Amino acid sequence: QVLLVESGGQLVQPGGSLRLSCAASKDTFRSYGMAWFRQAPGKGREFVAGINWTGAKITYADVVKDRFTISRDYAKITVYLQMNNLKPEDTAVYYCAADRRPQRMSVTLVLDEYDIWGQGTQVTVSS
Repeated sequence: QVLLVESGGQLVQPGGSLRLSCAASKDTFRSYGMAWFRQAPGKGREFVAGINWTGAKITYADVVKDRFTISRDYAKITVYLQMNNLKPEDTAVYYCAADRRPQRMSVTLVLDEYDIWGQGTQVTVSS
């Protein structure tokens, strides 16, 4: 049973923009913090952005701050990642993930604290 499905990844030129979507298949995800991670070839999976279950707490990795925006739509049970001013170093497979603890007020950056993952969507930034 697929629980999280990402979409929106594609090839884009440097300086361009993309919006990734992560659709959840269960209403229960409204009570969980969500995050985006990414994994570039030959590298480990790294935290990009996270939003807590209320939407009141948001955290970004320093390398994407002021360029990326995470948001969530409770009616659609969907989390978005708006990516602007993309750089070649943003090239990676992007994954969304759900926090293992419901109603956590903070945003955890720890990969092992996320226990449900999507299949990933490829973002390639190249001219």
